[in-house]
Amino acid sequence: MKTLTFRAAALLTACLLLLLALPAGADAHTKSTSYSRWNLAQEAPGEGRTAAIQVRLPLLELTRFPNGHDWPGYLQSNLRLSAGDEPCTASRPVRQAQAPIGWAIFRWKVTCPAVGPLTLRSDILGDVLSSHLHFARVANAAGEIRERVLVAGTPEWAIDAPEGQVAEETLKTTLPGYAILGMEHILSGWDHLAFVLALLLLASSLREVATLVTAFTVAHSITLGLAVLGLYRPEPISIEVLIGFSIALVAVENSWLMSGRGNAIPIAMVSILGVSALAAVSGSGQLSALTWVGLGVFSWCHFQLLEVHQRPARLRALVAFAFGLAHGFGFAGILMEIDLPVQRLLPALFGFNIGVELGQLLVVLLVWPLLRLLARIHEGLWYRWLAEIGSAAIAGLGIYWVVLRNWG
Repeated sequence: MKTLTFRAAALLTACLLLLLALPAGADAHTKSTSYSRWNLAQEAPGEGRTAAIQVRLPLLELTRFPNGHDWPGYLQSNLRLSAGDEPCTASRPVRQAQAPIGWAIFRWKVTCPAVGPLTLRSDILGDVLSSHLHFARVANAAGEIRERVLVAGTPEWAIDAPEGQVAEETLKTTLPGYAILGMEHILSGWDHLAFVLALLLLASSLREVATLVTAFTVAHSITLGLAVLGLYRPEPISIEVLIGFSIALVAVENSWLMSGRGNAIPIAMVSILGVSALAAVSGSGQLSALTWVGLGVFSWCHFQLLEVHQRPARLRALVAFAFGLAHGFGFAGILMEIDLPVQRLLPALFGFNIGVELGQLLVVLLVWPLLRLLARIHEGLWYRWLAEIGSAAIAGLGIYWVVLRNWG
């Protein structure tokens, strides 16, 4: 009865924490971003310069404003090109173009004075979200391509300045710049962090932590490279659902191990996946019925292997590797959308991956000593409370993301 009461209290507390976290967690690992391409051209001598502009915004960003918001006017006011002190003027109005699912694309054209250094400024979404990133890519009249990340603190880019003379405060898209971007991405990516925390909660030794983190790192590095280099790019929504599922499965597995195992939790989980498959047959949701069946078979086999495996830590490392493959495709989202020139891909990929690993290592260094400290005091009571509540909360968050991404 004492154990049952303890678990009920843990689950209740976890649910309350989850309800408080949902508004901030709905975006998961997707950082607020927008993208623009600028194709510069020189008109006849004395007639000035032109720029053809294309802006891409995730539909999620559009929901930050009321319905009927004047996006053409907003973009023209908050994404500006100037020559010296003279602003470039629209020679073709902003029009919304056909876009892939989940995106909005706007195009227009501006004319600039013939003289004066060109400066690009982005204030897009700065009035509602100070952490927004705008990726600008400029192709000049000679076909040379440069890109820059514009943020609230450094919203301007002197695009005529030589690459080596850009102000130091600008977040440059060099290898160190992409390393910073990778670190920010993992530290603001709540779903990736939730998965890592779920793995750490039941790790029993530093060696096990190293094995789990290494397996996850190797896996997501592989798929990050495959996606960014264009060798394989799965459907993004499927990856997002799978990431949510990976979080839920590992957290549920934690609760199952702490509760003494048994078949109740595996049967319940497989049953839910079976219902999801039936819903998919009727056309509900993003994933196919076959995918849900596959996840059900995988989950059942995983729990059965854990039941008979003498050293479950090794099996958990394999699961960390398997789901790390999905998380790697999730990490690749920002780099794929920037659409870098070939010669810049490898430095960007290398730097971004370094940043992800540094951010992940920072989380481990902060969390693991705390877990070990709690395990040593009060006979590990506080640690058990944290493991129970944490696993329940992470499981609920993973399920929430699955529902939101597949049916929302």
